[in-house]
Amino acid sequence: MISSKHITKIGIVLISIVLVLCIVGMIYSEQLAVTVGVQGYAMEYEEKLFNTENGIDINITIESAKWEEMMNNAMAEEYYECDISINGESFYKVGIRPKGNTSLSTIARDPDNNRYSFKVEFDRFVDGQTCFGLDKLVLNNGYADATFMKEAIIYDMFSYLGADAPLYNFAKVSVNGEYWGVYLALEGVEDSFLLRNYGGEKGNLYKPDNMGFSNRGEKGESNNFQPPQMTGGERRNNGENPFGGMTREETEEEFRQIRENGEFKRPDGGNFGGFGARGSGNGANLNYIDDNPDSYSAIWNSAKTSVDDAAKLRVVEALKNIGTSTNIEKYMDVDNILRYMAVHNFAVNEDSLSGGMAHNYYLYESGGKLNILPWDYNLAFGGMHSRDASSMVNDPIDDSYSSTTFFDPLLNTEAYRAKYHEYYNELISGYFDSGRFDATYNRIRSQIDELVKADPTAMYSYDEYVMAADMLYDVLKFRAESVRGQLAGTIPSTTEGQRTDSSALVDASSIDINIMGQMMGGKPLEVRSNSEKVNSE
Repeated sequence: MISSKHITKIGIVLISIVLVLCIVGMIYSEQLAVTVGVQGYAMEYEEKLFNTENGIDINITIESAKWEEMMNNAMAEEYYECDISINGESFYKVGIRPKGNTSLSTIARDPDNNRYSFKVEFDRFVDGQTCFGLDKLVLNNGYADATFMKEAIIYDMFSYLGADAPLYNFAKVSVNGEYWGVYLALEGVEDSFLLRNYGGEKGNLYKPDNMGFSNRGEKGESNNFQPPQMTGGERRNNGENPFGGMTREETEEEFRQIRENGEFKRPDGGNFGGFGARGSGNGANLNYIDDNPDSYSAIWNSAKTSVDDAAKLRVVEALKNIGTSTNIEKYMDVDNILRYMAVHNFAVNEDSLSGGMAHNYYLYESGGKLNILPWDYNLAFGGMHSRDASSMVNDPIDDSYSSTTFFDPLLNTEAYRAKYHEYYNELISGYFDSGRFDATYNRIRSQIDELVKADPTAMYSYDEYVMAADMLYDVLKFRAESVRGQLAGTIPSTTEGQRTDSSALVDASSIDINIMGQMMGGKPLEVRSNSEKVNSE
């Protein structure tokens, strides 16, 4: 029999072992939490939905009357209940609504075109419901992009360079069993995205937009702002158009002021605060204004997460210090933003911070540190304005932002600029020179060529698509050649430098940007009626 003396000793030893194990466990858990917070969680939908070697097959089941009602009232952006099958897996009571800004209002005014982009919310009507862990899926319609490929290739470049960005894939979309069209499927930048990228980290997400478009709330409210009418047909909503009565030519001339004067006045006397304008825009351009959080309403109104006063003050403090280049690494996620800058500037996306418009990006803040996430690239590579191919192909890599000073501390600091160039070199050598771009381009063509050819709602004909896709390949090759020269110093990397000496610029005279699609100044969209495409159930 063991004496009580020995029992006491054994008990002490066991307790000591338990205490040590608890301490080790706490340390390990803390380390694990940090790792997860930095690296994010592995999500099932990464492989199930966004393995780009295999496309997505989506069938939307909805009452025909409800579908028609949603089409005819698209500008309201109200959610409708539907069932969705994705690669054979069924999801019930899912929310779906049309989405977009210019594309939404343009299509809404065209009685022969119902090819809207869509937002799919799996948890809209069923709390906690996801699609393999994904809460929001975006289906982009390819508006103003005859190539159908710009966004996919750009998001592929973000992925290659390791920047925080949405996942992508192509989707064959059917409605009540009938093929509706090929869409670009994107991971919604909301809760699931934050879990995948930042794990248990507690941060806040914003989508600033100071273009006069609506900041949509959780219920999808819209202020029905109407951008210029670019196609025929009557509006199918009651929104007032501040451009009313203007011809297409007059509208285009107004928009050209963005580039020439850095300021744009709406015809109704209002001002698009995000246009041009370093220093305007209620915070959407991320320029420091003052210490009053109310001066940054465009940021708070776009919040995708719950935001309190302390969170607002953290963002304002960060913008203030960034504006004075103070302790930058404390207030900016420098490494990710430099990766973002390399891909974003390569894409020459003027429908963004780098083109005079303070929108089409996400702002993420955690612990007072700001990060930039990419969004909306259908108008990349000269699709926003009619401009000559040479200026687009040779777009300077070292002074690309016209509506914000947010990136200036990085471009103006030698060490950060060198790291930025390092990532740019990695993009050129690893993505283009290695053959990855060619492989990606050929994969996409093999996946969507036949889908585009059979697409009953496409806004471009198949022949136009082929010409546009071929042109995009040449554009990307020319752009890579120019960037390669700018990095090597054989081509000036600033606007002033190129104005002073244009002799070394890449000759892009064989390029016709308009073929790839244009929002302004390009050839009109060729649309085909799709108002009778949904079968009765």
